[in-house]
Amino acid sequence: MAQIVRFRLDLAAEDAVTALRDELREAGMIVPSDTPTVTFAAAAIIPAAARVSLTEELRILSLPSLWLATLGSVAGHDDELVLAAVVDTELLAVHTAVHDALAGRVRSPFASYLPGAWLPHCTLAHEKPAEAFALLHPVRPIRAAITGVEIADTRDGSSEPLFA
Repeated sequence: MAQIVRFRLDLAAEDAVTALRDELREAGMIVPSDTPTVTFAAAAIIPAAARVSLTEELRILSLPSLWLATLGSVAGHDDELVLAAVVDTELLAVHTAVHDALAGRVRSPFASYLPGAWLPHCTLAHEKPAEAFALLHPVRPIRAAITGVEIADTRDGSSEPLFA
């Protein structure tokens, strides 16, 4: 399917998102089993040259904290419930820098992660978004520090840390 650039969250934020997923799982809904992260970019292939460029860029960036605060859905994934981040200029600047580092170096970038289309989020449920929303609303905002960046392969589940 894809290789993705994902930002890892601090343990307290991971635990908070996992607790929301557990609540939905207990209600009989299908939830992700992976560690909560926020995907910043996706492409069919992110080759070595792109990884080097991105790593160099990450070394000079100040990675922002995120506020995961809004329940909703993402275009093209209407069957999912997500916890979206508050978008501010600092977050958009980091997202743009990630894409600048990857530009022209990846194969088949996914349009939904490009600047202007991207909605930073953690997926909470893979079905019944209205029921999941009703169960969790209102949600307390989760402050999430970024603790690392990695490239993950959605085909085989492998991941390569780029920055920690």
